[in-house]
Amino acid sequence: MNYKNITVAGSGVLGYQIAFQTAFHGFNVTVYDINDEVLEKAKGKFEIMSSAFKNDLNASQEQLDDTYQNLSYSSNLEEAVKDADLLIEAVPENPQLKIGFYEQLAKVAPAKTVFATNSSTLLPSQFASSTARPEKFVALHFANEIWKHNTAEIMGHPTTSPEVFNDVVEFAKRIGMLPLPLHKEQPGYILNSLLVPLLGAALDLVVNEVADPTTVDKTWMKATGAPVGPCAILDVVGITTAYNINKMAAEKTQDANKIKVVNYLEENFINKNKLGVATGAGFYTYPNPAFQKEDFLK
Repeated sequence: MNYKNITVAGSGVLGYQIAFQTAFHGFNVTVYDINDEVLEKAKGKFEIMSSAFKNDLNASQEQLDDTYQNLSYSSNLEEAVKDADLLIEAVPENPQLKIGFYEQLAKVAPAKTVFATNSSTLLPSQFASSTARPEKFVALHFANEIWKHNTAEIMGHPTTSPEVFNDVVEFAKRIGMLPLPLHKEQPGYILNSLLVPLLGAALDLVVNEVADPTTVDKTWMKATGAPVGPCAILDVVGITTAYNINKMAAEKTQDANKIKVVNYLEENFINKNKLGVATGAGFYTYPNPAFQKEDFLK
């Protein structure tokens, strides 16, 4: 594995975390997004990341200064990938959007560049033909707050090169992740195969007025000893991601309850810009959510 230059496409909930984590571990990282205004917002998020790395990892100021030296920014895709050994795509969880991105990327990326999607639910085989280099295409999925929950699920598709797969596993190790290789394509990978049913069940309980979000979370936390409940997890994942996943499922199945969930999320969160931790409000308000208070379970 001789990766040195990494491009991260998308500076949203996970994109900026991936970029900072990778730069922290000594790689040259170019952050790409659709315009300079979005990139400026990403720079602000990196300030928050610096504090988290100091608090959670005891990172030194020298390490953080080096991290910033390793970061660069571009809203020009061709410029952003001109030296890339690996491009990690972290654009919104929308199949058509991803296909369009890969078709554009394939025209400008060097032949050497390996592509990896950070999709949380979609399969690499859905996009492989759009990349024009299916043998150099894998999924590389990170959990949120990746500096703490440092997992990296690596999943190929039927024509992924074994060498490329192994190189991405090694890359994951080098940026401080626990690599979790999957031997077959699986919607939801490992983590979300376990997590999505939990979050879906929580939303069903809420939208059908069986219990309010706080009670759902209290139940899960008290009964299992978990540090947070599913509604709090939805805030971390991002309400937009949950909305997109449920919307795709609703459109595919026309399931009445899925449609109800989509309408609930749209009316109560999306339309009000209550998108979770990233906007300071979701099921809870941040930075001091109710579930972190000492008396929450009393």
